[in-house]
Amino acid sequence: MKNTAILLIDCPDRKGLVAAISSFLYTHGANILHADQHQDNDLKLFFMRIEWALEEFDLDDASFRRLFQPIADRLEMRWRLEYSAARPAMAIFVSRQLHCLADLLFRQRAGELPCRIPLIVSNHEDAADLARFYGVEFHHVPVEASRKAEAEERQLELLARAPVDLVALARYMQVLSPRFVAAYEERIINVHHSFLPAFGGARPYHAAFERGVKLIGATSHYVTAALDDGPIIEQDVVRVSHRDQIEDLMQKGRDLERVVLSRAVKWRLENRILAYANKTVVFD
Repeated sequence: MKNTAILLIDCPDRKGLVAAISSFLYTHGANILHADQHQDNDLKLFFMRIEWALEEFDLDDASFRRLFQPIADRLEMRWRLEYSAARPAMAIFVSRQLHCLADLLFRQRAGELPCRIPLIVSNHEDAADLARFYGVEFHHVPVEASRKAEAEERQLELLARAPVDLVALARYMQVLSPRFVAAYEERIINVHHSFLPAFGGARPYHAAFERGVKLIGATSHYVTAALDDGPIIEQDVVRVSHRDQIEDLMQKGRDLERVVLSRAVKWRLENRILAYANKTVVFD
C-alpha cells in the first residue's frame, strides 16, 4: 500500500503558483512522486494534483493545514489534502438491475477500488442475495411516491450511521431530492445511458434501435439537483450495426455502464477529480 499525500488545488491562474507549492513541499522534505496541472484559459483558472511520499515529510496533517493555509489564502486557493492509505466508506444504491452493483463489489473485493463498502441500499429486495454473498449489510428501503421524504430520511440516517464518504448509484432508478444531494455534494456518482437528450423516457434502447443508431454509450457524472445534468466524469461508446437487435444494444449498454461507473468511482477514490463550472478535470 502506498503511503502518500495528495494535494488538490483550484484557483485563479497566475504566475508563481507551481513554484509556491513545490517550494513549500520541498522545504518540508517531500519527495514528489507525481504532479499534474491544467489551465482553463477561458475562465483563467488553474488546477493541480500533486502527490508525494510521506516517509521523510516532516509535517503531520494538522501542521500542514496550519502552515499551508496562509499560502492558500494569498493565492485564493480552494484546496484539499488526502492520503492514499485512507480507505473511504462507499455506499451503493441499487434498484433491480444488478450488473453495476456486482461489478463494484467484485472490483472492491479484488483490490481495484481503494475503499470499504459498509452498506447497500435498495428500493427492492433483488440485491439481498448478492450483498449477503459479499458480506455487505443490506437495507431494503421501499420508495413510494407519497412517502418519498420518509424513505430519504431513513436513507440519510443509514449513511450518517456508517458513516459514508461516497455514494455510488449503481442503476438506482429514483430521483434524489435537492436536500439529499446537498448533504453529499460532489460525493454522489451516477451512471446512465448516453442517449440523452435524444432518446429519453423509460425505453431509450428501443427508441435508439428504431432510429438505427450506430453508436451507443454510457455516462458517469456527479449528481446535482438538476436531473442527469451534473459534471461528467467519464463516458465511453461502442459501435453497433444493423445486425444488432434491441437485446444486443441493451447488453452492450450494460457492459459500458459497468466500466464507466467503475472508472469514475476509482478516480474519485484516488482523488483525481476536480469539479468546476459543471464539468470536471480528471487527472491522469
